[in-house]
Parts: sequence; structure tokens; C-alpha cells
Amino acid sequence: MREPICTVLADDWILFLLITIAFLWRAVVSLDGTEVLWESICSGISLIILGWLLLGYLYTMSRRPTQWPVSNKIYQRICFNLLVLNGYVLIYYGMRWSGVLHVEVSRPLDFVFRDIRYVLFVIFYAAILWSTKPLKKMHDDYRFLVSRSMLPERSLRELIFKVITDERTLLVLIGIAFLWRTCLSFDYMITFWESTYSYIIQLIIGWFLFGYLCALSVKVRKRVEVRMVSQGIAFALGAINVYALAYYGMMVYGLIGLRDMAETFMPMDYIFGDARFFALVLFYYTTIMISKYLEKAYADYTAPIVVPSIHSSNRAL
Repeated sequence: MREPICTVLADDWILFLLITIAFLWRAVVSLDGTEVLWESICSGISLIILGWLLLGYLYTMSRRPTQWPVSNKIYQRICFNLLVLNGYVLIYYGMRWSGVLHVEVSRPLDFVFRDIRYVLFVIFYAAILWSTKPLKKMHDDYRFLVSRSMLPERSLRELIFKVITDERTLLVLIGIAFLWRTCLSFDYMITFWESTYSYIIQLIIGWFLFGYLCALSVKVRKRVEVRMVSQGIAFALGAINVYALAYYGMMVYGLIGLRDMAETFMPMDYIFGDARFFALVLFYYTTIMISKYLEKAYADYTAPIVVPSIHSSNRAL
């Protein structure tokens, strides 16, 4: 059931319509400058259904047998990314509907930020949906031919990137990020330098990774499916990067322009801020893993399985 629905949704015109509806919906909600409970529920339910439907479809695809194991790894990493962001969406709307979440960036800017988040998350899901078409083709039609890899031919810059993005290095960096955020949360206070430092770290990681995926899509342009998947993942990453940019930009603006803003935050608001930070860290970590497997898809020699036609078989006979 999930596969036919996601196949229909992955059509280019359907995706364009989906994003257009998201823009129009938030424009209608924003007309009176307020968002009532039923409007918030409609927004939340639509994101939750779309996110978990897509996660279920990708998980099902990752369990299918294939002659090209790299696609299983890519499916699994995308599933984890969706799990992280879907969990974040559930936490946000759960706290919002229960009334325990009061302020995200500042009271004057929260309403605008909700519009930005909703539209960008719809764009993120649409980009992942668009990536499923070429990824499914690779999963079904490609096979691993030889074990030779192009890794020894890499440049020094690419080797340094490989060391930095090694799983053990990334786990250490994630541990440091979690420890850093935990230490900041002890006093339930937001300072300008703490917010700016968190913003700069995620800004560098997110946009550097976006540039890497764009460069990779150019590098693998002769392999159409790998290029399309790289472009789709890059577009999805770009949507989350803009979301992080909007959040931290509004937060820093609020800290500069509203001196008493920190007094409006409640303890649960800080806890949700920590959850957002951890979700973005895990998202970027998993996206780095996806980029590594896309690089591997380019480095290892693969080719489509060519099924002989009936006419060719008859001529051979």
C-alpha cells in the first residue's frame, strides 16, 4: 500500500503541487496573524503522515534483496534521517498541543518561524520523495561487477575529508556536541555567544556538506541515477540548512533586539531547544554517511543489468 502511494507522490507535478499547497495553506493560516488549535493540528497531522509514510516505504525498500548492496546502505541512512526529523516533528507538535511549549525564538517572531518550518519540512520530504525514483532504479537494475575501487586514486583533499568523516571521528564529534549542549542547559539561560557558537558550528557543517553533495553530483554526472540521488539529497539538506539558518538568525536577532527575551523562556522551552540541536546534529551525521555511500557508488564500478529482448534471443537462435 505504501509503495503505490509514494510512487504517485514522487511524480514531479505532484511534488510541485504538494509544495504549492503548503505555501498556500500557511498563507491562509497567516492572514489573521494567529493560529488556532485546529489549524495547528492540520499542519502537524499532514507532516506526520507524510513523514512516517515515506519512512515506512524506504524501510520496506531497504529490506528488499538486491545485487547492488550500496543502495541498501543508502536506504538505511535516509531512513535514520527521516526517523530523527519525524521524531522531532512529533516532539514539537506534542509539546505544542499539550501547552508545555511557550516560546521558540521570541513571541513576536514565533508565528513567522512556524510558517517557515512547515514549508521547509514539506520541501524536505518532497526532495526525499523525488530521490526515491532514481534510487529505486539503482536498487532494482544495478549490480556490483568488480571489487576494484577508485579510492587509491583520490586527491589529498578527498583523503583528508575521508579521515574527518570516518565513523569513529564522527562519533567523537557527536559526543562532544552532546556534552557541549548539556553543559549549556544546566542554568536554563541563553546567552548571545552560546547561541552564536552553536549556530556557527551547524552553519559550517551544513553548508560545507551541501557544497560537497553539489560537487559530487557534478562529478558523477555520467551516472544519471547516482547524480539524481545526490541532487535530491542535496536539495533536502538545503531545506534543513535554511531552517537552521532561520532559527538561529531569529534567535540571535531576538537576543540582540529584545534584552528581556530570556525571561520569557520556560524550562520546557530550553529542553525543546536541546532536542532541536541534537536532532540537527544527528541529521548532519547521517547525511555525511549518505554522502560517503554515494561516493562509494561512484567509486565502485557498477552497471545496469541488461535483460536480452525476445527479438535478440530469436536472432541468436
